[in-house]
Amino acid sequence: MKNILSKISLTLAITAVLSSCNKFEELNNDPTAANEQQVKPEYFLNNSIVGAQQDPHISERIFVYYWKTAAHHHYMNVLNIGSDDDSFNGDYWRYISEWLNNANAAMEIADKKEANGSADPYNKNLKEVARIWRAYLMSELTDNFGPAPTLAFQGVNPEFNSVKEVYYFLLAELKDASSKIDVNIASADIKDYDAAYGYDWEKWIRYANSMRMRLAMRLSEVDATKAKSEFEDAVATNKYIESSSQNFSVQEKDGWDPLTGVMSRSWNTQILSTTLNNLFIGLGGIKTADQFSNSDLLAKIKNEDDFGIRYLNNFSTMSNDPSQGYYLDGLPNKMDPRAYKAFFIPGNTSDSEYWADASNQAATIKVSDTRTDNLNTKYTWNAFSGGTWGGKASNIVFRGQNGRLPGMINKFRKSTQRRLFFASWESYFLIAEANLRGWTTPISDQDAYKKGISENFAYWGAGTYVDSYVNSTAYNRVGTSVKYDHVTEPPTSFTVKFVDAYTNQSGTANILYPSNTIYKNGTIKNDKLTKIITQKYIASFPYLALEAWNDHRRLGLPFFENPAVEQPIATIPQLTASNYTQNQVNFFPQRLRYPSTFRTADPSNYSKAVELLGGEDNLFTPLWWAKKN
Repeated sequence: MKNILSKISLTLAITAVLSSCNKFEELNNDPTAANEQQVKPEYFLNNSIVGAQQDPHISERIFVYYWKTAAHHHYMNVLNIGSDDDSFNGDYWRYISEWLNNANAAMEIADKKEANGSADPYNKNLKEVARIWRAYLMSELTDNFGPAPTLAFQGVNPEFNSVKEVYYFLLAELKDASSKIDVNIASADIKDYDAAYGYDWEKWIRYANSMRMRLAMRLSEVDATKAKSEFEDAVATNKYIESSSQNFSVQEKDGWDPLTGVMSRSWNTQILSTTLNNLFIGLGGIKTADQFSNSDLLAKIKNEDDFGIRYLNNFSTMSNDPSQGYYLDGLPNKMDPRAYKAFFIPGNTSDSEYWADASNQAATIKVSDTRTDNLNTKYTWNAFSGGTWGGKASNIVFRGQNGRLPGMINKFRKSTQRRLFFASWESYFLIAEANLRGWTTPISDQDAYKKGISENFAYWGAGTYVDSYVNSTAYNRVGTSVKYDHVTEPPTSFTVKFVDAYTNQSGTANILYPSNTIYKNGTIKNDKLTKIITQKYIASFPYLALEAWNDHRRLGLPFFENPAVEQPIATIPQLTASNYTQNQVNFFPQRLRYPSTFRTADPSNYSKAVELLGGEDNLFTPLWWAKKN
C-alpha cells in the first residue's frame, strides 16, 4: 500500500497538499482501512468523475458566476465586466486538482495491479478510461487558466507547459488511450463505478474521439495544419458521439454533494441574457402563436415590427445591443422555439416548468419626481444588458429582477436532469465547421448542420418545428438566418414601431444590425460559419457554457453585445463612452487569473506559467488558441 501511494503523495501538482492525499494517508496509516488488494482503480476514477460534477459551493462560483456569465447564458455582472474573486479561483484550483489527482491515482493503481498480478480482467481498460477522463479535466484546467503542467499528478514535481504543449499532449493521450481499449472485456461487475457510461467501453471510445474533434477544432485559428490532421484522424474512426444515447452525461440528484445540480441554488435567478434574446427573436421564423394555446398569452403577441414602449431616459443606450432602450409590453411575434422551452415567460404559471419563485411581475420605472410607471410584466419578454447603467439603474425596479423577466425553467434547478459534458449535436456542428473549412468528413457541412439542429431540437422536445425552422430565411436581431445556403446579408437596419413613454406618441425608428467587429471586421453577419456557431451556441444552453465561451474566444462568434457604459467600468477601462458601439477582444473575458495561493506557494512555477501565457496574469490576456484582435 505504501508503494502504491508513495508517488501520489508527491503530487502537489499545482497546489499544496490536497484533501484527497489526506484520505490516502488515512488509509495508509490505518491497517484496518484497506489492503493492497482492496484498493481498486474504479473507486478513484468514479470519485474523479463524480467530483467534477461540482458540488453547490464550487458550481455556484465557477459554473454559474463564471462560465455562464462569460458565455452570456444569463444576465449577471461578474466576468463580463472584468470582475472576479481570487477566493473563487483558489477554490476551483483546489477542486480540479483533487479531481485530477483521483484520475491519476486510478492509473497508478491499475499499473501497480498489473505489475503484481492482482489485476482484474478489466484493469487495462480502466487505465485507458482514466487517461481519457484526465484529458478532459486537463482541457478544462488549461481552458480556464492557461499554461498548466502536463506531468502533474505523475509522481514528479510538475513544470508548467504552454497551452500549445498541453493541447498536443491531450490530443496524443486521447488517441492512444482510445486505441488500447478492448471492447470485448466484460464490465458488468463495475458498471456502478462509472457515473457517466457504466463502463460501456465503446461509448468511452466515442467520447474520446469527440473530444479529439473538439480540441482539434480549438486550434483552427492558430495551428490549422495540426487541427486538420487531428480532426480528420478522429472523425475517420466513425466512432464519435452521434446520438443522444451516447452523450456524456451524469445524473444529478438533490442534496448538497457533487451530484447536486450545478444550477440548483434558489438565489441564482439565471435571467435571460441580452445575447440569447437577440439571437432567439425571429430566428427560424416560427410564430409564437403556433407555440401556445393560452388565449390570454396569445393576446399579448406583438406585431413583428413592434418594439413596444421606448424609455430612452430610463434604459441604458450605451451598449451595442440592438434592443436597448425599449420595453416590449408583450411577446415577440416570432421566436426560436427553444427559447420558450429554456426560459419561462413571466407570469405564465400554466407552464409546468414555471419557476415558482418568479412570482412577482410588478416592475416600476421612475420617469420623474412626479411620475412612476407601474408595469405588469406578465406575458412580456425582455432582456437587459449588463454593465453600468449609472443613475438610470436606481430609478427602475425591473432590470435583473426575478419574475419580471424570462428566467431559466424549473427542471434545471431541481437536480433531476443529466448534466451534459458532450452531446451529439456538438459532434455534428464540429463536423459542419470542419467540412466548411475543406477538411475531410463523413458528411457534408450542410447535412451535419441540419443534423446538429435536429439533435438539439429533439433534446428540447421541439422536433415538430425543425423542418420549417431549417428552411427559414428570416433574420434575427443580429442579422443571421437559419437556412444554410441563405447567405444574403441583411440590410443595414430594420424599421420598428414604438410608443414613446414620455409623450405617448407613436413613432418609428431604424434599428441598426450590430457590427460584430471582432469577426471579419464586422462586415459579415450571415455567412455559413456564423450560422454554425450560432446554432452551436444556442444548443450549448444550459450545460455547455464553457464550450460556448471557448467558441467566442476562438472566433468572436456569435455576436456578444458590450457591457453598457453609462458610467466607466473600473475593471474594463478599455471600454469607454467613445468606443462602445464596436467590439474588441479585450472587451470580453479571456481566462481566469491564477489564484494567489499558487503565486505564494510556488513563485517559480507561477513566474514560468505567466511567461508561457505571453501576457499579464489578468482576465483579458487571450490564450494561445484564442483571437488576439
